[in-house]
Amino acid sequence: MAQALRPNTAGGLFATDGKPHPLQDTLLAVTLVLGITSFITAMFHHLHLVSSWTGLVGILTGAYGQWISVTTRGRFGLVLGLGASAVGFFLGMAHGGLFGGVVD
Repeated sequence: MAQALRPNTAGGLFATDGKPHPLQDTLLAVTLVLGITSFITAMFHHLHLVSSWTGLVGILTGAYGQWISVTTRGRFGLVLGLGASAVGFFLGMAHGGLFGGVVD
């Protein structure tokens, strides 16, 4: 029951171990921005180039972020960004792909 009396000393929003993780936090932010961009642009058929490329880069940055992540909160955000990136990437591929309209 002593753990109930111990204060929560977790420093930042994503650093649940109390240590700074600037690379992991940067990868998290980049993955979330790319995922949101890819997901939103996937809703428009003519933006398939933006959607597929941002989705692909978001998947790659999210995968690397998952590989080096050390906190649960960071992994949670990366999974959200990876999911949005994947949906945007696949819809962008379905609408024309990475080079659709450029190579005939």
